[in-house]
Amino acid sequence: MAMKRNAALLLLLFAVACGEQAANENATTADTTSKATVINPADNIPANRDSIRPEPVAEYSEKTDNPLNDWSFAVKLYETPKTFHYLIKLQYEEIRGEDTLKLPNFGIMPQPVIQKGPEKYSCIIGFMDKDKNFREYKKVYVKDNTLKITAIKHYAVSTR
Repeated sequence: MAMKRNAALLLLLFAVACGEQAANENATTADTTSKATVINPADNIPANRDSIRPEPVAEYSEKTDNPLNDWSFAVKLYETPKTFHYLIKLQYEEIRGEDTLKLPNFGIMPQPVIQKGPEKYSCIIGFMDKDKNFREYKKVYVKDNTLKITAIKHYAVSTR
C-alpha cells in the first residue's frame, strides 16, 4: 500500500512539473513576441529633406555700439539636405564664421530656435522638444572682441 501511495505521489509530482514547464515555455514565447514589436517614432521622419529653404529658419540680430559703422551681432540658421542638420552663420561686426548644428530625432520635425543670451552680444541656439519646451544647445557670444560658439548641453536619443 505504501508503494502505491509513493507511486501516486511521484506521478502527481511529475504531472505538476510538466505543467509548470509548459507554462514557462508559453511565457517565454509571449515575452519574445512583445519585445519584437518595438516601434521607434524617429523612423517616421525622413533622414533627408525634399526641398531646402534658402532663407534662414531662425535668426537673431542686435546692433553693436560702434558709432562709426552700421555693424551687428547676428546668428542665422539654414537648412541643409539632412533633416536634422543645420548650417549656422555667425557675424560680429566684420568677423564672420560658420558652424554646424545637429539636432536629436525625437520623432517630430525639428524646430530650431534662437533666443537672447544672458550677456551682451550673446544668444542661445536650441530647439523645441516634443512637449514644446525650449532645450538649450549652443551659445554664441563675443568675448574680448572675438566671436565664439560653445556647446552648452549634449543630447542623445535611445530606443531602449
